[in-house]
Amino acid sequence: MLVAIALGSNLGDRAATLRAAKRRLRAEPGVLLVVDSELYETAPVGGPAGQGAYLNAVALLETLLSADDLLALLHRIEHQFGRVRSAQDGPRTLDLDLLLYGDAVIQTPTLTVPHPRLHERAFVLVPLAEMGDAKELRHPTLNKTMQELHDALPIEERREVRKVFPKIEAPPTLAGLTAFVTGSTAGIGADIAKTFEDHGATVIRHGRFPRDQQRYLYGNLADAGVAERLATEAWDAAGGSLDILVCNAGADTLTGDAAKWSFERKLQELLAVDLVGTMLLSRSIGSMMKARGRGCILTIGWDQAETGMDGDSGQLFAAVKGAVMCFTRSLALSLAPEVRVNCIAPGWIRTAWGETASPLWQERVRRETPLGVWGLPEDIAAAALMLASPAASFLTGQTLRVNGGAVRG
Repeated sequence: MLVAIALGSNLGDRAATLRAAKRRLRAEPGVLLVVDSELYETAPVGGPAGQGAYLNAVALLETLLSADDLLALLHRIEHQFGRVRSAQDGPRTLDLDLLLYGDAVIQTPTLTVPHPRLHERAFVLVPLAEMGDAKELRHPTLNKTMQELHDALPIEERREVRKVFPKIEAPPTLAGLTAFVTGSTAGIGADIAKTFEDHGATVIRHGRFPRDQQRYLYGNLADAGVAERLATEAWDAAGGSLDILVCNAGADTLTGDAAKWSFERKLQELLAVDLVGTMLLSRSIGSMMKARGRGCILTIGWDQAETGMDGDSGQLFAAVKGAVMCFTRSLALSLAPEVRVNCIAPGWIRTAWGETASPLWQERVRRETPLGVWGLPEDIAAAALMLASPAASFLTGQTLRVNGGAVRG
């Protein structure tokens, strides 16, 4: 079901709150954030005098939840962000309103859909009308699109809704360092690369195919000789001073045509890319780092490699990622004390496969994760940032589980 919600905040760090709320929605099993708007600032409407201005946004979601369950989720998230319901239209850390639930018309003591004041609210209609995927949504009782409702508002009201671009200041944790991140054109690798750049690092990206892009290397790690070539090219691209290597590249055997491959073909691909590619690349760059006298290497494992998971995928990934985790510990001993080597073991992370996972898998994620939500690629990026930073100077040979607290026996 396609639904529209409004987000607002006028207490605390409003922009950070709205960004975090969107992130929380992205992590919820059974909910997919399709598109969200920019942030807009408006004066408060009604409520006690003296309130601060609001930041507002809208988002379109695909959800498996009923309207009542979705409303309950929105209220839980509001509560998690410190929302206190006191005065009518009073100030709040976070306000989440259900605007549309498909083309449903719902009138109960606890829920009215469409939102009864949707057609009157410039701070909702302006972002909806400026978001291409939303402006053609139709109000199920007024039989008008969001664009038409927007155009019917007085122009003075529309002008009072001002788009803002809050500046995000990230501390230069990795300033002056150069990182090579394999498999960084999408997913977890892309988030790691961006996070490193946001914190001051110069990043050399990697993908399987050529791209017209600066500081970019390509090559399929499943092919013989590619790991050694990439090691030399990355070291040279960094001016002989590569500080961080993230061996993130992995074979995707869960989506696309690869999902139909035989067990044996999937095994060979995973062994070639995830294990052999990681080993050869990190050994080669690691030896150069050790000779130079400093460096940091991160590998990617899997939290269930140590506990097991049934099925073909469980057997495949446990064997391959388990080997990566064991290799990481031995490489750390070999390269110490000059080079630190650690492994990140993700749990249920909402990558491309997770975006289309069935309701059965969505419920399994919720059941097996104590925090009750999907992990996101930026959760892995945050762990990588910490492990690559000076804050982790006494950590090597460790495997950090980033899995929402899951402990499986």
